[in-house]
Amino acid sequence: MTSPSEEPAWKQRAVERSIQSAKARAEQRVQRFLDAAQVIIAEKGSTDFTVQEVVDRSRQSLRSFYLHFDGKHELLLALYEDALARTADQIRAAASGQTDPLSRLQVAVELLFELSRPDPSAQRPLFTDFAPQLLVSHPAEVRTAHAPLLGVLTELLAEAGDAKQLRKDVKPRRTAALIMQTVMFNAQSSGDADDETAHPLTAGEIWTFCAHGFAKH
Repeated sequence: MTSPSEEPAWKQRAVERSIQSAKARAEQRVQRFLDAAQVIIAEKGSTDFTVQEVVDRSRQSLRSFYLHFDGKHELLLALYEDALARTADQIRAAASGQTDPLSRLQVAVELLFELSRPDPSAQRPLFTDFAPQLLVSHPAEVRTAHAPLLGVLTELLAEAGDAKQLRKDVKPRRTAALIMQTVMFNAQSSGDADDETAHPLTAGEIWTFCAHGFAKH
C-alpha cells in the first residue's frame, strides 16, 4: 500500500504538468502587463501612467494585475530589473569583441556610461526618473536589480587581474561595485551631452578616472 508521502508516479506527473501549465499562463499574463507598460512608457516618454492604463492596454483584468503585482511600483521594478539584465547582456556582448582584458573592461565602463546618461530621444525614464527614487526608497531591491551588471564587471575585473593588469590589492567584486556606482551616478547627473554650457562628462573621462584615479603613481 502506498504511503501518503509516496504519491503514485502518475499522480506526481499529473500535478507537475498542472503546475507547469499554471506557471506558463501566469508568465504570459505577467509579460502582457510588462509589454503594455513598456508601450505606454515609450508613448509618454515617462513613467507617469496609471495601473488602469496598463490593465486596459494589456486587455486583462485589474484583478489579474493585483494577483501578480503589489502595485505600480512593483511593476516598474520588474521593468527596471529586466532593463538592467538586457543592459548587462549588451555590455557583455560588446566587451567580448576585444581580446585584451583591460580593453574589454574599458568598453564595458564606457558603454554603461552612455546607456545610463539622460537622453530624451532614447526614452529611458526607468533609468532617469525611477532609478534615483528607487535607490532612496528600496535599496535592497536596487542591489538585486543591479546584480547582472555587477556580475559582468566583476568577471571583467577578474580577467584583467588574472592577466596581471590590475594592482594586487584590487578585489574584483568590491571594485566592480565602486565602478558601477561611479559610472551610473555620474551618467545620470551629468546633463544632456548636447548642452555645451553644462560641460557634461564624457565616457572617456569616466574611464580614465575609474582606471587611474587622480593620485600620482
